[in-house]
Amino acid sequence: GGPAHRSRRSAPRGRYAQLRAGRPAMPSRSGPPSVGGRWALAADREPDPTRRAHARAEAFLERHGVLTRGALATERVSGGFAAVYRVLRAMEDSGRARRGYVVEGLGAAQFAVPGAIDRLRSLSRPDGSPAGPDPDHGYGGAVRGEGDGLSRVVLAAADPAQPYGAALAWPATVGDTKHRPGRKAGALVVLVEGAPALYVERGGRSLLSFTVDRDELAAAAQALAGAVHEGWLGSLAVERADGVGSLDSALAEVLTEAGFRVTPKGLRLRA
Repeated sequence: GGPAHRSRRSAPRGRYAQLRAGRPAMPSRSGPPSVGGRWALAADREPDPTRRAHARAEAFLERHGVLTRGALATERVSGGFAAVYRVLRAMEDSGRARRGYVVEGLGAAQFAVPGAIDRLRSLSRPDGSPAGPDPDHGYGGAVRGEGDGLSRVVLAAADPAQPYGAALAWPATVGDTKHRPGRKAGALVVLVEGAPALYVERGGRSLLSFTVDRDELAAAAQALAGAVHEGWLGSLAVERADGVGSLDSALAEVLTEAGFRVTPKGLRLRA
């Protein structure tokens, strides 16, 4: 049959016509359109607290590789390290985890799965310096490069693979500034040879450096530029570096060599 006759509504008039015209439709009994699709009943929560504690400890071990007191502090676990320590100790007794002096200076309360310890041994050097990233294994959201012999990696500051501010303390920054690095959402850290070289604050307008070694800073700047070119970061517009204007900072030269362009506000690099 033909379509049913519907009277056309006149366009809203008056002082608040635009507001009334743009008002979204109220949800119906079946819900808003955004909830459409296939739904499935979620599994019930495990009633056994021992099983829940074991699953949580396994997740932490898998996430951090080497689980330390400082690394666990970033997880905001109720009960703190003591609540998980009992489970980790039971896993050690059953051979599911290993405890030892994995990271120097952090005591014996360090736990890891055997595979993580074996990987660390394969990457270690006799003098204790890092052997660089494993080319067959990468972290999500990481950008690597080794063109000049220096290993470098760009990580989110809050990434579990980024140990500074959790298992390890932040080193001192260069310059006189009130800004301090931290495991903040949106911030980035560039590690060169396993140590932090650059810290990019959220928004990318401010940089902090941890070293004055030009080769390390150049490697960090190139890694940062690579992250932009690969589309991971979008664009960066650095206005301040180590507490001063980016154009007057010691980082200006290494950033321009990495591809950053001079603008009235600072140094910019587009994707």
